[in-house]
Amino acid sequence: MPYLMRVELPDVPGSLGRVAGAIGEAGGDIDAIEIVEKRDGFAVDDVLLEMAPGTMPDSVVSACSVLDGVTVLWINRYAAGGNLFLDLEVVEALTEDPSTARDRLVDLLPIAFRVDWAARVRSTSDGFEVVHRTDAAPDEFVARDVPVPVRLPGDDTYVECAAPFGDDDVVLMGRRGGPEFLDSELARLQHLLGLAMTISRN
Repeated sequence: MPYLMRVELPDVPGSLGRVAGAIGEAGGDIDAIEIVEKRDGFAVDDVLLEMAPGTMPDSVVSACSVLDGVTVLWINRYAAGGNLFLDLEVVEALTEDPSTARDRLVDLLPIAFRVDWAARVRSTSDGFEVVHRTDAAPDEFVARDVPVPVRLPGDDTYVECAAPFGDDDVVLMGRRGGPEFLDSELARLQHLLGLAMTISRN
């Protein structure tokens, strides 16, 4: 079963090697690592890993947490499987058919951002209507106009964020149980939405 772990570690040589060693000793096998953010002398990395049969993810968390300066921020099953989807691959997919770029981006956001759902909604006189959504997304949204990408309060199940997508549309994403959306993720989202709008106009 694949798991995705978000870990904060000192941004110094050898830190990632110590984390990788601890994961291996605890029964985890690393499939991929992605640097999500760097801040104040620390790095935040997403680690995609497989657990050996009979090994619980708690053992990996414990092994990493005893390392000096290392904090496991979040770990959960990762249903999307073993490939981290790079932003360049998203853009490449959007250019295949520019006329569908906006909706295609919504379809790809769960893979690119490791979220459970994404949706594009449009402001109307009666509130918001769903323009396009992934299968796991809610049918209805209590949204608001957002001038910039923002974290939303979410609920007991999901952490959520939203970003403007043109003049009237808003894109929302939800992650079951966390982790919270980082500033770097909101910046990535804004960048990809801008690219999708540019591609769809050509």
